[in-house]
Amino acid sequence: MDKKDFNYDLPEELIAQTPVYPRDSSRMLVYDRKSGSVEHKHFYDIVDYLNSGDVLVINNTKVLPVRLYGERIPTKGKIELLLSKRLDMNEWEVLVKPGKMAREGACFEFSKDLRGKVEKVLADGSRVFRFEYEGVFEDVLNRIGEMPLPHYIKQKLTDKERYNTVYSKYEGSSAAPTAGLHFTEELLEKLKSKGVEIVNVLLHVGLGTFRPVKEEHIEEHVMHSEYYELTQEAADTINAAKNEKRRVIAVGTTSVRVLESVAKTYGELIPCKGYTNIFIYPPYTFKVVDALITNFHLPESTLIMLVSALCGREQTLDLYKTAVKERYRFFSFGDCMFIE
Repeated sequence: MDKKDFNYDLPEELIAQTPVYPRDSSRMLVYDRKSGSVEHKHFYDIVDYLNSGDVLVINNTKVLPVRLYGERIPTKGKIELLLSKRLDMNEWEVLVKPGKMAREGACFEFSKDLRGKVEKVLADGSRVFRFEYEGVFEDVLNRIGEMPLPHYIKQKLTDKERYNTVYSKYEGSSAAPTAGLHFTEELLEKLKSKGVEIVNVLLHVGLGTFRPVKEEHIEEHVMHSEYYELTQEAADTINAAKNEKRRVIAVGTTSVRVLESVAKTYGELIPCKGYTNIFIYPPYTFKVVDALITNFHLPESTLIMLVSALCGREQTLDLYKTAVKERYRFFSFGDCMFIE
């Protein structure tokens, strides 16, 4: 398939620049794959669409404020860093702007207690940075770093935690699992009271999620790799639901990637951890996921391709055209779809 097959027209004014308050007041397009019906709701209505016995799978990763600004030593040239993947306690794979300043051996200062050095320039243009710091690295980041908002969001985020889910727990992501941003603690409690089982998985989202597909034929695209974990409790709960023909509903493409990666690798869900570069596009038979909560995604992105694998390419594009017509808000801080 060609990447142009996943393109659509989006007016720039529909790209959401700010989050809504409260979180669950965002709009939700509901698509029933069996009947083909489309409804326009708000996210707090999700309670009406989930049933007792359903398993809702959420990704409890936490986004670090990994955008840093610094100066080259000793020339004082300005540099911007995005931490993409942690390699060990002191080394990170990073994206650098401007790249010409970050040759191997170049040193930079980001604050009085954080410095870094380019250890290696990688083939894709990213760098391996070794950091020197005082105290705890995460504390330094929380003090001086900015949230790594995507390039299409131009406005500053006043509340860092608004780019994290209310259930975020384990630090390590460079981007948010945005479908989960719509949940409030109160809404989760309503779902639990209704008998919905909520299961945590972990996938640390990398900046590769925003990288465009460059190859014309999508089968030639190589996916970025992301770290995941699936616990014994999560595997047991989901396996029981599948055996009893109960629905497994993934919150976001990141939860899908964990579940489908484990099932593809082991043939069943077992407790495990590792890295996945699974690329889901049509045609694909889902082994675990029955329904999906997801935001609207960039044209020609691997994310819209994943949604197309669930809904069908033409139907997905029709849904996006409907969302444009109905003036839904798109991308990270935008509205969402529930595909059942």
